[in-house]
Amino acid sequence: MKKPSLFSLAAVALLAAGLFAAAAVAQAPQPAQPTPGGPPHRMPHFPKPQNLKVLPKNLTGLQVRQIMHVWAGSLGVHCDTCHAAYPHRLNRFGRPELDFASDAKQDKLTARLMYKMVQKINSGTISMVTGQNGKPAPPVTCGMCHRGHLDPPKFILPKEKPFHM
Repeated sequence: MKKPSLFSLAAVALLAAGLFAAAAVAQAPQPAQPTPGGPPHRMPHFPKPQNLKVLPKNLTGLQVRQIMHVWAGSLGVHCDTCHAAYPHRLNRFGRPELDFASDAKQDKLTARLMYKMVQKINSGTISMVTGQNGKPAPPVTCGMCHRGHLDPPKFILPKEKPFHM
């Protein structure tokens, strides 16, 4: 019996991979398609925020959620970092339901302090700084220091380039 060539083995492997991928796509749940004349797609409801102490009180639930997602991304965290869970209550995904109004977690209080600090820098100090291009420096954000980490990474000056005045 003749030994199969490397080319024929590769062709069989490629064909098998293609058939497997096609079968997986065919069996994957497809997103629901809107039916003509059916109900319009509705945005999820975000309840009116409670216990806002540093954010403007006239923000909608959606606006607060959008701000929180930017902050969470800037710090590389999830909602449960700052928000305490209700005891013995699960959400529709089986995870602990969060009490967004609660001030039980220290990280939430720290976030408020940090927000005030950023606002103070952006409303005063940063206006005195000019960038290298001669234009005003951009506003400070959480991500400028945190860079996706809850605790900002420590900055270490390189030893080969000492600082001279």
